[in-house]
Amino acid sequence: MLTAVLERFAAEREGVLGVVPGLVIEPDDSWTPVADLLGTPLLGRLVDETAARWNAPRHVGAALLWKTYSYWHTLPMAVGWALDGRVPIMKFQDTWFKVSPAGVTIGATSVTWSDVSAIRPALLESQEPLVKELSRIARVGERTLWGSTAEAVAHPLQTYVPGDYMRLLSEIGKPVDGLIRRTADGYLRRTCCLWITLPDVEPCSTCCVLSGN
Repeated sequence: MLTAVLERFAAEREGVLGVVPGLVIEPDDSWTPVADLLGTPLLGRLVDETAARWNAPRHVGAALLWKTYSYWHTLPMAVGWALDGRVPIMKFQDTWFKVSPAGVTIGATSVTWSDVSAIRPALLESQEPLVKELSRIARVGERTLWGSTAEAVAHPLQTYVPGDYMRLLSEIGKPVDGLIRRTADGYLRRTCCLWITLPDVEPCSTCCVLSGN
């Protein structure tokens, strides 16, 4: 069921999707293990490339890179939960990525299926090391980065597959719970992804600056 939904997403986006619809890949030379982002210059180069793309300071490039990566890594878990409660887990050591028109595209050599109780451990295992490394090398706040992960839970359930994202965030708990607040029209973030700091851009529709918080 999840694969069919992701394939529909890809069709609607003219093939631009940041996660392989079937999730599982047999990596070739175009793929890189996500684990290689730690302890090597690679993550810093991706931050610099993102910053250059948007003519942004380095910390903003790091935040925007994370907004893309965390969205595609988190979306399958949130959508799987909303569809039938079956949550796909891509373990850190099994996850690979490549730069793509979506920013990055993610897949895994192996996926396990669980329930909502597995989401928080999966985020701590697979995202927390990258959050800490991005914070260290680019001086961007960890709470700012986790706010993008929280939105990656909320956005697909607001936009694509109906689901009670506030309940899901509460069930996941820290570090994502409390970073989204519900509004009459949807939700707003409690942290900023830093897009608004770029010249001549409009704030995201979910930006915290819209509420003054």
